[in-house]
Amino acid sequence: MAYLAPAEFVTKMVDAGESKLLMSTRDTLIRAYMAGAILALAAAFAVTVSVNTANPLIGALLFPVGFCMLYLLGFDLLTGVFTLAPLAVLDKRPGATWNGVLRNWGLVFTGNFAGALTVAVFMAIIFTNGFTEAPNAVGQKIGHIGEGRTVGYAAHGAAGMLTLFVRAVMCNWMVSTGVVAAMMSTSVSGKVIAMWMPILVFFYMGFEHSIVNMYLFPSGLMLGGNFTFMDYMIWNEIPTVLGNLVGGLTFVGATLYSTHYKTAPKRRAA
Repeated sequence: MAYLAPAEFVTKMVDAGESKLLMSTRDTLIRAYMAGAILALAAAFAVTVSVNTANPLIGALLFPVGFCMLYLLGFDLLTGVFTLAPLAVLDKRPGATWNGVLRNWGLVFTGNFAGALTVAVFMAIIFTNGFTEAPNAVGQKIGHIGEGRTVGYAAHGAAGMLTLFVRAVMCNWMVSTGVVAAMMSTSVSGKVIAMWMPILVFFYMGFEHSIVNMYLFPSGLMLGGNFTFMDYMIWNEIPTVLGNLVGGLTFVGATLYSTHYKTAPKRRAA
């Protein structure tokens, strides 16, 4: 469980950001698709556990298994590239540009959404026996989650939008900490333990994760949730993406880069 010092793993963060910007379109889409699908399956698993045990803490304790799997397999979430990709530009790495960052974000968003939507369709089929009967208890729960976190926010107007945005900021503060945590160790066990902690916090606290929501809300629509696709986009997905961007880049990427990579000059002894 060898531990890397902050200066070492922040260098790995910048290297990772450069690698993602220079990755081919094909590989970026494939890796994003698989990340979205695996995280969606983990969300379905966590909701199933929470419903069957009537204990949300157990679902939250087990949800990070999906996050750990996708990062150990080298797949990419939008929340992670929000944090890592800009660092290569800030460090003036060859070939790293803001246009490249936007391209990467767009491709990863597309791949994540496609992967999460695939699992949403598959799980909706399972929860309804091929759409031949009403959703089971887990399917009903997913529909209610979609309602509460779209029209529920809308009912509070600007205050609801602010709450949604802050929950999204807090989410990627934790999730991007998980992304970075995977770089703190050179062993699989060390990476898993380090990733597990912040992901558990985000999920149990009910923070807003744009890729998890790419599964929960389309699935909720298929399962009879009382909200619309536009409710989902305006009162969840778009503000969540923006909040995730702010949270990951501000509280994780920029802070670690500025204090462990571009360290300020030391004070002189008196």
